[in-house]
Amino acid sequence: MRHSSKAMRVLVMGALVALLAAPSFAAGFGIFEQGSKAMGLAGAFTGQADDPSAMFHNVGGLAFLDEQMFQVGVTLINVAESDFQGTDPFPGSGVQESVMNTVFTPVHAYWVRPLTDKINFGLSFNTPFGLAVEWEDPANFDGRFISTNAEIVTFDFGANLGFKLSERLGIGVGLIGRASEVGLERFAPSLNPFNQTVFNAAFVDLESDLDFGIGFQIGLLHKVGTNFSWGLSYRGTIEVDYSGDGRLTQLSSGNPVLDGIVAGSLPFDIDLPIETTIEFPDLATAGISVGLTENTRLNADITWTGWSSFDQLPITFLTAPGLSSLIDQEWEDVYSYRIGLTYRSAKGRDWRFGYVRDESPQPEESVGPILPDADRNGFTIGVGLKKWDLSLMYLLLDERTSLTNSDGFFGTYDTEAVLFGGTYRF
Repeated sequence: MRHSSKAMRVLVMGALVALLAAPSFAAGFGIFEQGSKAMGLAGAFTGQADDPSAMFHNVGGLAFLDEQMFQVGVTLINVAESDFQGTDPFPGSGVQESVMNTVFTPVHAYWVRPLTDKINFGLSFNTPFGLAVEWEDPANFDGRFISTNAEIVTFDFGANLGFKLSERLGIGVGLIGRASEVGLERFAPSLNPFNQTVFNAAFVDLESDLDFGIGFQIGLLHKVGTNFSWGLSYRGTIEVDYSGDGRLTQLSSGNPVLDGIVAGSLPFDIDLPIETTIEFPDLATAGISVGLTENTRLNADITWTGWSSFDQLPITFLTAPGLSSLIDQEWEDVYSYRIGLTYRSAKGRDWRFGYVRDESPQPEESVGPILPDADRNGFTIGVGLKKWDLSLMYLLLDERTSLTNSDGFFGTYDTEAVLFGGTYRF
């Protein structure tokens, strides 16, 4: 019984941490690409905020949208390459692994309706956190006892108001409802006492319900003159309490005696109710927008993200409280720096270019198969047409080596991705 309790503790502790896994596209597990116009500027949009995606980037811009508008769009995220090279002592030098090439499709939609000449109302829908990571050849992947396929999904629904305090100053406020679910697949290990090898004793599948949290946002946009504006935006923390179940399916070792021993040590084929909590971080952004010439505009943003809210992960077993644990994460608050340039051609098309430097909040101890995060550089280009905004981003994560991973899984991660965004205006 003591062996069973220890095995289950190791199994579920690792599993619940892996629920946060994703090669994400803002540092941590955030997704900043929630409007293709802003994406073409690498997200440097706080000081401009002149389309409905202001309800994500700076809700203060909602005050100046003086006609009914509707936007809908999608960002296609292709993890073009995500590779791992092992080092000693485990999994060992020469080991090479890869994440499956997968396309993710976070969507966004915004609707604006003026209520008076001073007050605008807006509804927003976007997916600001999430993605997933799935390793190739999961049954033989060296990190399969940590994670083989993990996913976190969020959907934000916002109700927002913009108030035009003067012809040059606007503020906005919004209420955000977040729906989220998490899921994980991995293998559970066991030692074969007959040949002293470790084998796949069980397949583990954990899924949460769709659970909810509530937060808020506030923003300010000040148009100092025709050629200069600045903005501030704050999005508060949102806590989501998850409940769900885990199920273990036994895998045969080929030895009936050993399979019988394993069958008595783990609770197979029953639902194990579990609970955990994620406190999603708050974000504060300051930005400026400067008209350099009649046809060019330069934007710059700096964003602080409070990832230190993700310092611990509580794990509660409803039917086995003795297995409950508290896992330290110790993530850090970080900054991202964004700059974007718009050029309006003689044909009236807006060409956009941008660069972002995004810091990772993840300490080296937790860099592993669960989440191989790193600082990253993003380069963007976009174009504004009559009804469409289109954008393209190349994202290169710094090569990162972990020699202190808390799971004892050491090596170097190298990831790059390509993102394509399209937003249609009605």
